[in-house]
Amino acid sequence: MYRQQRFAGLLVCVCLQVVPAGMYAQHRLDSLQHLDEVVVTAPITPREIVPAQHLSGATLGRLSSLSVADAIRYFAGVQLKDYGGVGGLKTINVRSMGTNHVGVFYDGVELGNAQNGTVDLGRFSLDNMEAVTLYNGQKSGTLQSAHDYASATAIYLQSRTPHFAEGEQTHLRAAFKTGSFGLANPSLLWEQQLTSRLTASLSGEYMYTTGRYRFRYRTVGYDTTAVRRNGDVNALRVETALHGTLPQGEWRTKAYLYRSERGYPGAVVRNKFSHEDRQWDTNLFVQGSFRRTFAPWYTLQLLGKYAYDYLHYLADPNRDEALMYVDNRYRQQEVYTSTAHRFMPAHWCSLSLAADYRFNLLRADLADFVFPRRHTLLVATAASVHYGRAEGQFSLLATQVDNRAIHFTPSVVLSYQPFADKELRLRAFYKRIFRMPTLNDLYYTFIGNSNLKPEYTTQYNVGVSYAKTWEHGARIALQADAYYNKVTDKIVAIPTSNFFRWTMLNLGKVDIRGVDAAVETGLRIIEALHLTARINYTYQRAQDVTDPTDSYYKGQIPYIPRHSGSAVAGADYRGWSLNYSFIYTGERYSSQANIAANYQPAWYTSDCSLAKTFPLRRGNAKAALEVNNLFNQQYEVVLSYPMPGTHFKLTLAYEF
Repeated sequence: MYRQQRFAGLLVCVCLQVVPAGMYAQHRLDSLQHLDEVVVTAPITPREIVPAQHLSGATLGRLSSLSVADAIRYFAGVQLKDYGGVGGLKTINVRSMGTNHVGVFYDGVELGNAQNGTVDLGRFSLDNMEAVTLYNGQKSGTLQSAHDYASATAIYLQSRTPHFAEGEQTHLRAAFKTGSFGLANPSLLWEQQLTSRLTASLSGEYMYTTGRYRFRYRTVGYDTTAVRRNGDVNALRVETALHGTLPQGEWRTKAYLYRSERGYPGAVVRNKFSHEDRQWDTNLFVQGSFRRTFAPWYTLQLLGKYAYDYLHYLADPNRDEALMYVDNRYRQQEVYTSTAHRFMPAHWCSLSLAADYRFNLLRADLADFVFPRRHTLLVATAASVHYGRAEGQFSLLATQVDNRAIHFTPSVVLSYQPFADKELRLRAFYKRIFRMPTLNDLYYTFIGNSNLKPEYTTQYNVGVSYAKTWEHGARIALQADAYYNKVTDKIVAIPTSNFFRWTMLNLGKVDIRGVDAAVETGLRIIEALHLTARINYTYQRAQDVTDPTDSYYKGQIPYIPRHSGSAVAGADYRGWSLNYSFIYTGERYSSQANIAANYQPAWYTSDCSLAKTFPLRRGNAKAALEVNNLFNQQYEVVLSYPMPGTHFKLTLAYEF
């Protein structure tokens, strides 16, 4: 039966890729062409059917952030777990459903990690990023891979695409950042127009920091100031891309390399301030995409990728007697291919069919390691309809992992514009998600739990969005969503005495209720003065409802605050830019038991920056000074992992 299922799945993939070629050979394009959909990135876009948040262009540049992980903190409904400063691990959690329910797509291709299911967003720099978009549910377009339908939340990273004015052939941007903790961060971006239809780009960046900062440590009968150690980072990122245009289409190839060595700062417990465990990473992938409209009613998209990830972790008791000796090396390989087809039988209707295949292989130098491999086949069919001011999207995703049964998960998205002359939209969606445990969850030596059950998530969402622009240039955009998420057999990782080792278990059932709200305004007082502001707020009630007899029944799950929010404000005047950003995370608990011993107080930080852009020879130069944690707040995002106090960053950049 398994072989028959696999053969049928592979036959579908082959047929989907071969049939369009035959249709194209038999069909000749006439003068009437179908223009492919274009998603315009803006901070808040009321026309999106599903709740979406965007950071792009100048808004992205305003944030006092080094990486994508830092920028995403400013989205509503997002929790960033930061395990201690620059060198600490950073994970993203959206609407309390867990890191593994967040799909991350880079230039349209999903970034995968079958080993632990977590994508380290800290290794993606903002220097080469054009836009960052977060979708709750799924993207509203129909021409997308099957994996686009397979996540409860999707983050899309769009790298910079070269654009040249008439007579231009070369763009160059060089920058250097320095500041507190010994930061040295040079970067270079080169873009070249090779032909009228072909452009190339090369981006490189190096970052070094000691990760050493002072923090205040207080416990019963003990109050001192200590220095955070073993938080150094030494990282190199290089990526290159080719982008070409075709009649009614485009294609792109990208190669990416990231290498780093870092220390794990570790937890500050029992008056122990220093740790010695270290990690080396190498991440390499090559990917390509192709999209073309062959007829007014048919468009094809092809995606392909190969990825190699190497991880070396060392905990040496000769350097730290509190450590258990660990010297492990992991090598992960991934092959991914996707084909998607969109058919438009009428102007008000769009149909799509997508099939994805992913192969993962994990090897390690551990005794008795099982060397797992995983075959994943996803097939998705979707329909999008437009009737007057109403829109709807319906999809069904089939997932088969190895020889397990096929799981079907549907989604329904609806949107309605009550008034034709006003940008007011009402929306709602329902989505069900199936997630397999990661290879670490199942097979990791000493902590793997081969009896883990798959995790199911059901999402319900209702929302409203509104936007208005006045003739004198003022504008306002807002959106609000209320949601209910139900998670069954939720997989959680509980840290043990060793930072690299965790205990995996099924939590049971979790109910999540919440509200996300965002408001953005812009005002041009005079021709040269432009003011902008953005405010996000999130309320969440995430409860463990597994067993009514448990003492922590209906308690808030660990590290989820009931109230959180952020604000960003900026002013631009004749090349000067003044920006202020604020992040607030409310009180929460570090364990399932919501008792005083596990209580974590609220924390907040304020960042500000002042920048000046001025013409210099052929291009423009920019100097910026940033002050982070302006009021020197002493806080912990995760218990026993103290964060930096006030620190500074200076940026010098030149581009032409």
